[in-house]
Amino acid sequence: MSLPALSTVHLPAMNDAAMEAARRVEAWAREQPDQVWMATHHVIHGGMYARTVRIPAGVAIVGVTVKCTTLLVFAGCATVYIGDDTVEIEGYGVIPASAGRKQVFVARTDTFLTMLFPTEARTVEEAENEFTDAADTLMSRNGGHNEIVITGE
Repeated sequence: MSLPALSTVHLPAMNDAAMEAARRVEAWAREQPDQVWMATHHVIHGGMYARTVRIPAGVAIVGVTVKCTTLLVFAGCATVYIGDDTVEIEGYGVIPASAGRKQVFVARTDTFLTMLFPTEARTVEEAENEFTDAADTLMSRNGGHNEIVITGE
C-alpha cells in the first residue's frame, strides 16, 4: 500500500462505532504490563495552546476523546486509526483534525505529535479541560513528565 501524501490526510470526527473500537483498544492497552511513560511539552503563547509528545518507535498510544477542532503537526512514521480506516502516514506535515475523535497511533519510527488550538486558557489544566472531558486520565496528570512554557502573551 502506498502512503498518502500528508497534505491529503485529515483526522475526521468519528462515529459511535469507531469511538467504541478505539475505547476497546484503550482498555486492552491499559492492561499491558510494559507501559511507556512519555514527556509532554506544553506551550501557551499568544492565545494558542500547543501540546507535544514523542512516541518511541514500536509504541502504541490511544488518545483521549478530543472535543475541539485542532491542527496536528506530525513528524515520523505511524499507523493511525482514523475511524473507518487505518492509514500509514510518514513524513512531516500539518494535519487538520476535527472535533469528536479518539486516535490510536502505532509509531513505526520515533514520531512527534504536536496538537494546537486557539484558547484563552492561562494554565495547562485549563487548556487540557478545554480539549477533553477526560483530562483526569491524561499521562500529563498521572505521573508523566511535563515541560511547561507559559509566556503570558
